[in-house]
Amino acid sequence: MSHNNLAVLGVGNILEKDDGVAIYATRYLEENFDFMPKVEIINGGVEGINLLNFFMEYPQILILDAIELDDEAGSIYHIPSEELTGYGLNTGGAHEVGVIQCIDMLELMDKPLPKSSILGIVPEHVEVFIGLSDTITKHFETYITTIIQIIEAEGITVHKHKNIISLKEIITTFKDPKRA
Repeated sequence: MSHNNLAVLGVGNILEKDDGVAIYATRYLEENFDFMPKVEIINGGVEGINLLNFFMEYPQILILDAIELDDEAGSIYHIPSEELTGYGLNTGGAHEVGVIQCIDMLELMDKPLPKSSILGIVPEHVEVFIGLSDTITKHFETYITTIIQIIEAEGITVHKHKNIISLKEIITTFKDPKRA
């Protein structure tokens, strides 16, 4: 069992524009904030069911993702994991199916379920492109602020660094790994 109680797990595909928002968010959190006690920030990418070990290791998981819902791009939803299947998320990408399968597998194995929820943002464009649409870029700071509020509600102190690495710089590190 990990010494950290909370993990923030970003899932998505940076090669599909707005679908990568959670991956950028996890890197942004890692680069710009400190948490006390420590919060484990995990880039889950498109690993799907391969994330099962994380669901067994952490008692609490905040899952970040782009979620395809019939709403305006940039709309943000915080959904408890027990309600995930009710939102039709299992019709999305492989990573969304994998997250739900991880929860289902734990139940089948009679393992304790972590307290988990998804913080999703509705994408504008999911197409082959590294970066984010203008709409999601405009809502990114609100997404980060919402993540921080959820973490702080768990009694975790959040410290923002003085020198912030911008979203644009974060995206650049994915386009050009030599600049990471």
